[in-house]
Amino acid sequence: MTPEEVQEQIKGFRARYERIVMEIGKAMVGQQEIVEATLTAMLAGGHVLLEGVPGLGKTLLVKTLSQVLELPFQRIQFTPDLMPADILGTNIVSESEGGRRAFEFQKGPIFANLILADEINRATPKTQSALLEAMQERRVTAGGQTRPLPQPFFVLATQNPIEMEGTYPLPEAQVDRFYFKVLVEYPTQVEFAEILNRTTGSPIPEPQQVVNGEELLEMQRLAREVPIADHVQDYAIRLVMATHAGTSTAVPAANQFLRFGSSPRGAQTLVLAAKIRALLRDRYNVSFEDIRAVAMPALRHRLILNFEAQAEGVSSDEVLREILEAVPRDTQVAADKAKVQAAR
Repeated sequence: MTPEEVQEQIKGFRARYERIVMEIGKAMVGQQEIVEATLTAMLAGGHVLLEGVPGLGKTLLVKTLSQVLELPFQRIQFTPDLMPADILGTNIVSESEGGRRAFEFQKGPIFANLILADEINRATPKTQSALLEAMQERRVTAGGQTRPLPQPFFVLATQNPIEMEGTYPLPEAQVDRFYFKVLVEYPTQVEFAEILNRTTGSPIPEPQQVVNGEELLEMQRLAREVPIADHVQDYAIRLVMATHAGTSTAVPAANQFLRFGSSPRGAQTLVLAAKIRALLRDRYNVSFEDIRAVAMPALRHRLILNFEAQAEGVSSDEVLREILEAVPRDTQVAADKAKVQAAR
């Protein structure tokens, strides 16, 4: 592929991305970082967990995405009485014209390209775990058979903070399957004013569909082709290994505040998300800054805090900031630092 062809592909990638963002902006006010993080995860083929108090636009973002992307969409409202069969589907008895009866599988709402798992932490762990196979392997085993899910397939889940009444903590295995965990914050005063203008004034134009499933898959394929230098990939690996408390690669903050660190999925997320970030900034290579920029949403939900961190009110974001400060970018500096720690 010639440099000119590469540049043309990058321009096409950015053009599609900017069209998506423009249409989302018709419904969403502000929240640019959240929109970019959500789209980055989708372009990587991953799932997103949006966490924030009610009323901040989490559900609106996902519904708007369903309008902008030409993909079949299903919304699942998670409640304490929701059962796994309500998500996956179940066998029902059907009768033919000849009067013969047979079991027929009735597909659940999971058989769509874009799934909104609304208030996912209001369902019991048994129901939440029904998503495990679907999120990881893009297939569903139900009624004695394994059925593939349509591609592309995304789960965009919203949840209220865990400490709120009437919620259940997500199983660690399911949390790890989310590509990003994005924290939705309160809008600024200027954004508040714009929200009121849009919602209490004249109707605004509806977002239009701009990208279909095949175009989205094409963007995913291009993102994976972005090269990454060995020393930059090594930096991503060292960041993840620095979270492994009790090992020789752990930084002091991890040993002090973490029970468990990130899984290999964390390193995969760092590298692929950094590739997409590079493309969005008109570059066909990955920098250290790309890795650092995606570290928070990629790793915050993959760190398990210990009792000391919980007692002192230390968050996973605070631990990650210390890790980012402690892990040097240069491999030789990291090796020298490891020797010093070993000598002690």
